[in-house]
Amino acid sequence: MSSSTRDRAFELIAGHPALDLVNTLDWRFRDNGPEELLASYDDLLRFAAQSNLVTGKQIRAMLRHSTQAAAASALVSCRELREAAAEIFYASVDSRTPAASQIKIVESYFKQAREHQLLSWSGSRLAWEYPASESGPDLPVWVLSVSTARLMLSDEMRLVRACEKPDCRWLFLDTSKNHSRRWCDMKICGNRMKARRFKAQHRQ
Repeated sequence: MSSSTRDRAFELIAGHPALDLVNTLDWRFRDNGPEELLASYDDLLRFAAQSNLVTGKQIRAMLRHSTQAAAASALVSCRELREAAAEIFYASVDSRTPAASQIKIVESYFKQAREHQLLSWSGSRLAWEYPASESGPDLPVWVLSVSTARLMLSDEMRLVRACEKPDCRWLFLDTSKNHSRRWCDMKICGNRMKARRFKAQHRQ
């Protein structure tokens, strides 16, 4: 699920940006360590764009107004949000109570994000939006914070699943008809696990 190509597309298989964000720490359960897919601020911008959370115009504005230090700080914040979200989502999947400190982190980022939103008229209704003046480097973090909190507070939390491949465990929303989806990607982890079971059966 990973690639050494710097500008590759993210594999957005989760069905929700908050879960795709957690999956950007690839192979987090692998014995020899995970792989960081958000290695730079450019990676974060690319992830946010591919997830349809920010526009090209917003990205250009962020690049114009961001110093190297501010961009680096935003990347650190996003990773902190991601790992706090991971603790909560995996706790839900594993039927355990998440660490209170990680809940506080998600709460803090969500509150920061909402402070920068304004109510605006959008077509025929009101909507919370970020004004054009909010084009700093933290915008992707704010958008992801709101997206994450909304999922955690929604009924869709009961549909969050983890891939059954032990060293993968990528998260996804199980929207299948019978809620029986087992793999992040059947072509990758599903086929690998089927092949492993087939070999084990024929060794017996």
